[in-house]
Amino acid sequence: MGLASIVIACIFLLILHSTLSFSNEESDSEIYIVHLEFPDDGVSASSEELESWYHSFLSGCKAGSSDRDPRMVYTYKNVLQGFAARLSPDDLKVIQEYGGFVHARPQRKLALHTTHSPGFLGLHQDFGFWKDSNYGEGVIIGVIDGGIDIGHPSFSDEGMSPPPAKWKGKCEFNYTACNNKVIGARTFTMGTGTPIDKYGHGSHTASTVAGNFVPGANFFGQGNGTAAGVAPRAHLAICKVCSAVACSESDVLKAMDIAIDDGVDVISLSME
Repeated sequence: MGLASIVIACIFLLILHSTLSFSNEESDSEIYIVHLEFPDDGVSASSEELESWYHSFLSGCKAGSSDRDPRMVYTYKNVLQGFAARLSPDDLKVIQEYGGFVHARPQRKLALHTTHSPGFLGLHQDFGFWKDSNYGEGVIIGVIDGGIDIGHPSFSDEGMSPPPAKWKGKCEFNYTACNNKVIGARTFTMGTGTPIDKYGHGSHTASTVAGNFVPGANFFGQGNGTAAGVAPRAHLAICKVCSAVACSESDVLKAMDIAIDDGVDVISLSME
């Protein structure tokens, strides 16, 4: 074997060793939800101070694949005080020694779920609280699920008022699609994808919660009538966090955190 061949073989072995080491480190880590307690109960902590404090917990962890705090996935400020991060067992030992650490656990995968909401709530179409209500007019409902089929007639804004002045959300579709019914749409699947519903569950739950009135609805010519959600005059803020089979807890918590900042009045989740 010539010198050049020996050099190439050595380089290949070094690359292979580095790749295997990196793969072992990555496979040995998982996403944890980390709960913290800010000194002095966080009374004087600004958002910037909280962010800086959260990131300080990862300063002693081994670097991963990006430049700044590579283990950090999400930080939270409304639904809990803490963050989600990709941690190895060694990383977990490091952050447990920091002041303010309370608890850490692996994130759960939540299954999509649906139930008979009106019946469960005791609502009846022709009498009682539901009949005498304003059908949710002016209310913003954050639906955390699998996205939305924005072109479905249940999400028409016919008869809808503009969103309340307090609304601060975004529409992350690749085209101008949001309207006075669907006033916001975001994606929380590790920052990838669009709010489009590919599997139907998100659109199903959103229309159940606040689908607009759709006259002439039927199932292959049967059961003709007007379809509507529980609050057909409410606005919808869509948060996509789910795939076809599951929803990551870290994504769900971040969606809740942002939805609160955006100005939702109610949060709807159909998962367990």
